[in-house]
Amino acid sequence: MFGSLCARKLARRSRSALIAALTVLLVQTLIVWNFSSLDTGEDGKDNGREKRDRIGINKAYSEYPKSGFQRRHQQPPLGKASVRHKQQPDGYYSHRPKEKVRVDSNNENSVPKDFENIDNSNFGARSQTPRHSPGEHKQGLLEKAHAQQSLSKNSNEVIQNQYAQNKGGFNQTRTELQRRADPTLRPQQSQQHRHHLQQAKRSATPTADIKYDQPPKCEISGKEAISALSRAKTKECRQQIAEVYCRHKERQLMPEKVTRYCPAEGKVNINVQWEDDSMETVPAVPVRIAFILVVHGQASRQVQRLFKAIYHTSHFYYIHVDQRSNYLHRQMVALARQYPNVRVTPWRMSTIWGGASLLTMYLQSMKDLLAMRDWSWDFFINLSAADYPIRTNDQLVAFLSKYRDMNFIKSHGRDNARFIRKQGLDRLFFECDTHMWRLGDRKIPEGISVDGGSDWFLLNRIFVEYVINSQDDLVTNMKRFYTYTLLPAESFFHTVLENSPHCESIVDNNLRITNWNRKLGCKCQYKHIVDWCGCSPNDFKPSDLPRFQQTTRPTFFARKFEASVNQEIVNQLDVFLFGSMPQGTPGLKAYWENVFDEADGIHSLSDAHLTHYHAFARLGLARTANSLQGDTSDNSCRYFAMGHPVSVHIYFLSDEFQGYLVRHHATNLATSKLETLETWVTPKQFFKFTNPPNTFNRLQFAEIGTDWDAKERIFRNFGNLMGPMDEPVGMQKWGKGSNVTVTVVWIDPTNVIAATYDILIDASAEFTHYRPPLNLPLRPGMWTVRVLHHWSPVAETRFLITPLTHHKHLPIRHEDALRTHNGPAKNSYMEQSFHGLNPILNIPVHLGQVEAAEHNAELTGSELERWVDSLVGEVWSAVDMCSTGPSGCPVMQTCRETVWSSLSPDPKSQLGPTKTNGRIR
Repeated sequence: MFGSLCARKLARRSRSALIAALTVLLVQTLIVWNFSSLDTGEDGKDNGREKRDRIGINKAYSEYPKSGFQRRHQQPPLGKASVRHKQQPDGYYSHRPKEKVRVDSNNENSVPKDFENIDNSNFGARSQTPRHSPGEHKQGLLEKAHAQQSLSKNSNEVIQNQYAQNKGGFNQTRTELQRRADPTLRPQQSQQHRHHLQQAKRSATPTADIKYDQPPKCEISGKEAISALSRAKTKECRQQIAEVYCRHKERQLMPEKVTRYCPAEGKVNINVQWEDDSMETVPAVPVRIAFILVVHGQASRQVQRLFKAIYHTSHFYYIHVDQRSNYLHRQMVALARQYPNVRVTPWRMSTIWGGASLLTMYLQSMKDLLAMRDWSWDFFINLSAADYPIRTNDQLVAFLSKYRDMNFIKSHGRDNARFIRKQGLDRLFFECDTHMWRLGDRKIPEGISVDGGSDWFLLNRIFVEYVINSQDDLVTNMKRFYTYTLLPAESFFHTVLENSPHCESIVDNNLRITNWNRKLGCKCQYKHIVDWCGCSPNDFKPSDLPRFQQTTRPTFFARKFEASVNQEIVNQLDVFLFGSMPQGTPGLKAYWENVFDEADGIHSLSDAHLTHYHAFARLGLARTANSLQGDTSDNSCRYFAMGHPVSVHIYFLSDEFQGYLVRHHATNLATSKLETLETWVTPKQFFKFTNPPNTFNRLQFAEIGTDWDAKERIFRNFGNLMGPMDEPVGMQKWGKGSNVTVTVVWIDPTNVIAATYDILIDASAEFTHYRPPLNLPLRPGMWTVRVLHHWSPVAETRFLITPLTHHKHLPIRHEDALRTHNGPAKNSYMEQSFHGLNPILNIPVHLGQVEAAEHNAELTGSELERWVDSLVGEVWSAVDMCSTGPSGCPVMQTCRETVWSSLSPDPKSQLGPTKTNGRIR
């Protein structure tokens, strides 16, 4: 009897505990669900965001823990979040503006060797979203299935998680998730099928819908021209595209036949001897070189270091700075004032990768140099900031003096028909709106042999005069032909030289080593500015130094070098060329690069970067005030921030990113004087493995950021300064091992699961990256990304989405703050909800978090700044601060006396007077 009574009591307690547990689970689910207010698609309404094009669904593949979900293969629900994503940069297509992409104007132009496998045939209208009929959709699925069979088995892919029903635990939660998925949504078509449908739609689009200042003089029917017109941003560009297309259609644009003046049959190639001993001999009449430096960006110290390495009073230096690089232009103008044989072009152009503007810039530079009667030069050499000498100036002069009648230009080394096809020479291109538009096909002129290769060359003065001054049929028509050519600088000089009276002066060697890594460099990374696929060389690293010493052909320069990626290789080259610098020389391992200068105006900054730079300055001022050790009556080290930042630099030490250096004004409260200070802030690290460690050991590191460079495998947004309107990329670094699948979960500051997907990692994978298509704006605060294996935690990292104190560069107003800081519409980051995973992954959502987030979203003014400072202070530390001049704070050091300030000594890149031997080094 007693035993029976105890059993009934235990049963009642168990039922009570079970009811309590279910109540807690229900409350958590309701909080998330009410907070999310997800549009499940059942009402047929759009959620306010444009639908994204994505790569089509492949087979479903999910892994679940043994205690709950079982591993199984099944057809996923037809939701738009049901996506497998191939691990490539920009692998999905979005109709909203993408993050800023660094425009690399002067990379070595080339096309990938496996170009035949890349589809360059279609460039869809930016604002057009294809709508498919059921018949088209069915055909698309068939094509998709066929495309699946041809996928590489070694590709790393991302799969959007689907939650299969199971007889085991959490069955009810999974069923609810599937019930809420829109049953009417269809799988997305494959990329190839989508492009075909976009082509058909564009071809059917009437050109009358496109606005011009004047109507076209012909009917524009070519699909590529229509596509270009639909994507061009300005009326002027559209008008020019239409005019070029009509002139070409009427056969008024391209020469049909061109005269060849070369007396030799076939291609001529002169062999030159590589004799180290002879290069040490001083020639009786040494050649004088005109260097054209084609530079862009902000890396003024790297340009100055290159200049120091190649400078001699006997040579001439003509510098063209990209029209968009105003800071660098000011630095180069200041450099030119110090030396009589240095000039900066009085004109500037915006040169783009593969654009006709690059050839125009070279021809104008040559014309200028020939017109400078006081500059008597023998050779023309083009260099970029990414070049560096691997032999001395004296060796170069000795070599060129021996072959002063030669022209050094590197050819492609393939058969001409294949080169023409791969290079796109049989296609019509036109540049406007800083974009190279493809407009259709064209024929190569008869009578000449078309050649091409590298656009880095050494040309003698005689040939340069011929190119600039000749009015013969060859030069005139080649200038006309290459005005509408992709990558013209890679082919114009080759073709003219090979067919000209100077053809017997060709040396098939441009005297350079280029660091090609086709696997990393050929990512079609320039499609945002060119309707074509292309490649870019990789940066050299210290392990490459033996390559410079072991070359079997004459070489004097190498590319590419980038100090923000690796400066040590340049240090090693300097020691090899010029010897070691004196012991104790400051700044040898340090590198500074400007990212903002006051003269460029705050409009050159994004609101997110402007917000961060102000917050960094306030962090520094708070650190200085704390140095008073609690003495509230002493204001000597207390400051009030004044105005916008003066300048911002990124700082590296031993090739490791050390943080930002923000120079700013502040008023000293004790002296009431305005001082200019510089604050150094460094990021904290948030990546960590689980404790105790998971037995899965392939993952080495994970990071979240923007502006991922798949070629160099770094985030170009150093420190990952992100705001609510940015689109983060998740990157993972892997060690070697067997093929595995991991799950990645993105969690917002209120513990809402924003995204989850699986990544297939093959045995040889080193890096994977993926940008989940999250709806914007992102909720500000600390986000968490977890990596799971078999649904067991492996590691996690955190990243900050910083609320904005500025909107359109002005202090943000209440309505803009509420719109920007309150998360996406209905708090729906994707079209599918993942809230059912919160209890499974033990990620509770509390009503207090929701209320705090809603309250913070309305903040403006000083309250908003305090919120920003508290968040930024979690991620960044103010390491030190200095003053550019006298300071009222007794513990404040002078910036020039520090080792970290952007004003501290940097002898390796600082310029000085010429020595008696004519050099700076």
